[in-house]
Amino acid sequence: MRLVIARCSVDYTGRLNAHLPLATRLLVHKGDGSLLVHSDGGSYKPLNWMSPPCTLTTEEPGEEEASAGVIDVWRVTHKKTGDALRVQIYEVLHDSAHELGIDPGLQKDGVEADLQRLLAEQVELVGEGTTLVQREYPTAIGPVDLMVRDAEGRAIAIEVKRRGDIDGVEQLTRYLDLLGRDPHLSPITGIFAAQEIKPQARVLAEDRGIRCLVLDYDEMKGIESGIPRLF
Repeated sequence: MRLVIARCSVDYTGRLNAHLPLATRLLVHKGDGSLLVHSDGGSYKPLNWMSPPCTLTTEEPGEEEASAGVIDVWRVTHKKTGDALRVQIYEVLHDSAHELGIDPGLQKDGVEADLQRLLAEQVELVGEGTTLVQREYPTAIGPVDLMVRDAEGRAIAIEVKRRGDIDGVEQLTRYLDLLGRDPHLSPITGIFAAQEIKPQARVLAEDRGIRCLVLDYDEMKGIESGIPRLF
């Protein structure tokens, strides 16, 4: 992982266009190729980012850019969509690289782990005729919570959260990208399942063809609450 603190501006082009004017920011270039642009505020969420599969290349600044003070240009391009993140660097305040090794993965809390177990036991909530293939189905970047097949035998990867936000959708997207390369699973679809799914996460999931499933924890445990499970 490479960490760079720099005065920079950032432009995103693709399905949408966005601009971050010149300011001091943290650039995180991860081993999976992704780039995240952070400010000192906004909690853990990046201001902008490019998810894998993507490549980072460096460019010489143009004459006009150089005269404005740009010393380096990063271009991060998504291999499938062609979306691009272009970072104009004016000054580097810190630049370091660190080998983090293999991460053991997130240890789920009791409720989240119970949701995963209960959904595996009640897999018909996904749809009539659905069958469980495996819990914690392995991928190169960690296990997806559930692998199931629908009544027609099509593979579905399910990520289970207590509260579903954009990060969970991004996580499932990465799993689907890897799993979709397996001819025994392709074409694979995804389901994002949670007790509560934030509106922004729902919009992002649906934009990526991922189905959202709201889980009623009490009802799944056998306590009738009257709250619908599927939306």
